[in-house]
Amino acid sequence: MSRGYARSRERDERVRAGLEPLEAGERPTAVTVAAIVAALIGVGNLVLLLADPDLHNRSRVAAIFMWRRAYWAVLGFQTLLALSIVISSLALLFAENVEAVIRSLVIIVPAGVLFWFLIRAMARLQMPTRTR
Repeated sequence: MSRGYARSRERDERVRAGLEPLEAGERPTAVTVAAIVAALIGVGNLVLLLADPDLHNRSRVAAIFMWRRAYWAVLGFQTLLALSIVISSLALLFAENVEAVIRSLVIIVPAGVLFWFLIRAMARLQMPTRTR
């Protein structure tokens, strides 16, 4: 069992060694896309709030903090993506027509792709900055 852990640690170290630290002011593309998506969700929430003044559940969006490359904001957004994927996958299991399947896949596929690209971006966000 410890041999398996040793191989896993070696693989993790090789992957970490291959990562490039972020340059000053550099923002990974996946983080930029996630920040834009979060901002659009925020605008959508604002539109819903204006359309229904009795709506009391206001949603806060971490788009600004993702834009500033805050690790916790990206992690929180990735959690929301994961929940969206899981819920849409469960809905897909109970889809009764083609429209329901398409609606689920319209959420699952882009959220899954963005989730995947954010994994590497988050690893780069955690790296120490370069000093030259």
